[in-house]
Amino acid sequence: MKQTINQTQFTSAFHNMGRDNNFSHKGLLALFDYLEQYEQDCDTEIELDVIALCCEYNEQDLETIKKEYSNLNIETIDDLREHTTVIMVDDEADENPTLIYGAF
Repeated sequence: MKQTINQTQFTSAFHNMGRDNNFSHKGLLALFDYLEQYEQDCDTEIELDVIALCCEYNEQDLETIKKEYSNLNIETIDDLREHTTVIMVDDEADENPTLIYGAF
């Protein structure tokens, strides 16, 4: 049995599971949009699993990511894209944008 949810229900699911600190509100909206687009592009349904999403994705600003993955010489968003999925939270043109990326 599947249930279609909207952005509000998606963000509420994280709050209800005590995981509302894993992503900013803006980040959750970006993640929701990404997952919804993925469903459309791949013609598949995704089951909402809050814990799995918290394990699979991280939200940080680019400078923090560059420091954490200094051994990979990540300097730009495109460098990060060579290693994992990147979901923009802030405008890519920002000096130090926040983004969501697939954990690796």
